[in-house]
Amino acid sequence: WAGVDHLKSDPELPDIPVVRMVERGMTSAMVEFVAARVLAFNKRFDDYAAQQRRGEWQPLPYCPPWELKVGILGLGELGLCAAKLLKHIGYDVAGWSRTPKDIEGLRCYAGAQRLAEMLTLSQVLVCLLPLTPSTRGILNASLFQQLPRGAYVINCARGGHLVESDLMAALDEGHLAGAALDVFEEEPLPADHPFWKHPKIAVTPHASAPTIPDTAILSVGESIARFEAGEGLRYVVDFKRGY
Repeated sequence: WAGVDHLKSDPELPDIPVVRMVERGMTSAMVEFVAARVLAFNKRFDDYAAQQRRGEWQPLPYCPPWELKVGILGLGELGLCAAKLLKHIGYDVAGWSRTPKDIEGLRCYAGAQRLAEMLTLSQVLVCLLPLTPSTRGILNASLFQQLPRGAYVINCARGGHLVESDLMAALDEGHLAGAALDVFEEEPLPADHPFWKHPKIAVTPHASAPTIPDTAILSVGESIARFEAGEGLRYVVDFKRGY
């Protein structure tokens, strides 16, 4: 798996190296998902779909990509690749990580003290963080209020990052324009959950980055080969850090 939060609490986990799944199929799928959601928001596809249902013909204001600021929480493999693609399309992209990073062409912020600085500039916020005690509930009322009014939130990391009631309040009050959610605290999402019918929330069933066997097996095989050859393993989890 890409995430390891389900393993951290397992008391029977043996004291052996754990390697995260990092492979091009999963990365490609996630990057496509993030880009599609950013484009759908910027192109107003949901608004046009609503107009179609009402039979309305009304062109909406257009925002060129270089004027739309996208902030990405998490600059690991997935976050970095998503940032690079959005930058290539033309969006104004910044990224935030726990520790400082220097990435050519990308504005990088690090540490709790600089998170607010990026949030105030993020008209679209994408969460691709690992789930750790320090990131659980990070998508909360305080964070939402630091985003510009009319911002859009995309969460395709873990459901535990989001305080669901805070998101509903920010949407209903009008501070947030909408949200795209692919992960949830309880999965499958209960049939009576208000997210299903909320007009400003797009729900997908944890489908942003499925494991593709043809490419995943190459990653697994590489790890086995490195282990058997006595070489250093890549993407080893640091359970003290949480990812």
